[in-house]
Amino acid sequence: MTTTDKASTKDRLLDAAAELFYRDGVSIGVDALCREAGVSKRSMYQLFAGKDEVLAASLERRAPEVAAQLAEGLEQVVTPRERILHVFERSEWLSTGPDYQGCPFLAALVELKDPEHPASKVAGIAKQQLQDGFRAEAERGGASDPEFLARQLMLVYDGASARAGARIETLDGLSIATAAALLDAAGVK
Repeated sequence: MTTTDKASTKDRLLDAAAELFYRDGVSIGVDALCREAGVSKRSMYQLFAGKDEVLAASLERRAPEVAAQLAEGLEQVVTPRERILHVFERSEWLSTGPDYQGCPFLAALVELKDPEHPASKVAGIAKQQLQDGFRAEAERGGASDPEFLARQLMLVYDGASARAGARIETLDGLSIATAAALLDAAGVK
């Protein structure tokens, strides 16, 4: 197998993994993954130690895409308050898509229930980066307790993502209004 073939096989595996794990959950089997990717199990095991490693790599690969979706248009937004609310606006807009199933990182963490799983570690990093972004903006906006506010915002973000992803809730401004109330209470400008 040439380097180009390996890259192509790896890309197909990671693309298939991202789609299958998001759509069907992390319990998807290796056979189904390889079939969807159009690669043999032998090829998969030449590139990855196992399904856990594929899942972790697919989440790691997806993280910049998810961050970019949430940040789209952020360069137009000036104040820390507006920047935080922009994330909720983008999240609500994304939740209206027909294939939306919530935050892929939260889904992996909930399904795996093992903080030491390689994919849990990747998902945890992605979630921490969002929380760190909220904390930094809260600090810039003069929040009385930026760390606590960031945790509150994550609770709203994850709850909204889970409820919208499960089609229990149509957000229609709900998470935006809730985040705004938290920002008001914390004195963020």
